[in-house]
Amino acid sequence: MEVKNLFDPAVKQEIINRINTLKPQSQRQWGKMDVAQMLAHLQPAIQIAYGTHKPKGHFFFKLILPFFKSKLWDEKPYKKGLPTDDTFIMTGSGKDFEKEKAGLLKLVDQFTESAINGEKHPVFGKLTKENWSKAIWKHIDHHLKQFGA
Repeated sequence: MEVKNLFDPAVKQEIINRINTLKPQSQRQWGKMDVAQMLAHLQPAIQIAYGTHKPKGHFFFKLILPFFKSKLWDEKPYKKGLPTDDTFIMTGSGKDFEKEKAGLLKLVDQFTESAINGEKHPVFGKLTKENWSKAIWKHIDHHLKQFGA
């Protein structure tokens, strides 16, 4: 799989177009989230890059995950059902599809190198801006595929 750089305007537009293909009735191909929950789930990851969401992370994850941080942006697709920080879990709470879609589209549209606030991820440690861009793209791509977009 080719991991793309979300700073590239064409790549960003492709992601926006894929998000816009989603409908409230879009069905997941794996996992537990519905489409609105997935749209909500993607937002905190981008907000971490902006410095506006700061999960504490589990102690165990902070110890072990920095050794695997390149998996955030490498060429291998994310596995289904990976552990998720509690602040990213959206199941069990009703989400408004249009609100979550608009929120995600705004965050993606504003995603630029200057929007990245710092280089340190609270769990994975230091990331370059390119690492952030590719990791955010890969995460969004993973979940759009989850819903066939």
